[in-house]
Amino acid sequence: MLEGSIRKAGQRVRITGQLIDAVSGIHLWADRFDGSLEDVFELQDKVAISIAGVIEPKLQAAEIRRSSERPTADLSAYDLYLRAIAIPITKERIFEALELLELAIAIDRHYGLALLGAASRHMHLVINGWFEQLEISHCKAVDLARQALEVGGNDPDILAGTAYVLACFGEDIGAMIGLVDRALTLNPSYARGWQLSGMIRIGAGQHDLAIEHVQTSARLSPLERMGERLAVIGAAYFFKHQFEEAASRLLLSVQDRPGFPLSYRYLAACYAHMGRLDEARAIVARLRAITPKVMPSILPMHNSEDRELYLSGLRLAVGETP
Repeated sequence: MLEGSIRKAGQRVRITGQLIDAVSGIHLWADRFDGSLEDVFELQDKVAISIAGVIEPKLQAAEIRRSSERPTADLSAYDLYLRAIAIPITKERIFEALELLELAIAIDRHYGLALLGAASRHMHLVINGWFEQLEISHCKAVDLARQALEVGGNDPDILAGTAYVLACFGEDIGAMIGLVDRALTLNPSYARGWQLSGMIRIGAGQHDLAIEHVQTSARLSPLERMGERLAVIGAAYFFKHQFEEAASRLLLSVQDRPGFPLSYRYLAACYAHMGRLDEARAIVARLRAITPKVMPSILPMHNSEDRELYLSGLRLAVGETP
């Protein structure tokens, strides 16, 4: 349930809003928006976009909770999908999620979100080195992403998600930017889409735009965990050679998501370029507890200078001579 009020003082107006779970009564979100009467329509749009950005992830979380209460013998493809995306992407549990997604696809082979979910998890198997047969997961990730895109139509989730998966595996970066931009045109309140756009912009070498888009994601959905967002912002500062700024974000990312290998890789490379080799090697030791692959299996950076900066930092961190 959305509640709100409007107050006016002279030519100034304040709109307040709060989102309440109508079943439990739990307070989910509140904010206020100030502006002038001359800009009231712009203010109205700002309120609508902000509220939509908050509601979307909250609705999905509620649906996941309700699905988890259903008997396992009475699960639809959608229930299986919801249960899968609720499972954290970790080395220990990623195959559990894949099994649920494969069951959903078996029920409905045209279920775009399940196809995308499976593609994303195969991508993580490759990126994080969690599977011995990486070439198999590589092929599956690309194939499933293309299937999702084929059946997904104008679904912003599928457009943005498949753009990121395919960009990671070297598809034309301009075309992938086109897909994620289309997703954001269709749904400018899509917080996850803005974050994925930021991640794709890192690969394209558009570092300032990456920061801007991730910050937009955070404004739209401020209650989401920040670990992945901080990793993207940290990576952007790393490629801008602003290593102090990068390290501060990446340290916070590691604390928020201690099982996320990408943050460790960037932080180790960052410390190495700062000449803090002991700290770089300590981060590598922590990374090896998560994955045996310190050096990444795929490089989504399409800029050769960015790739060399990243790889040279990692080589220094693991003790290789230049």
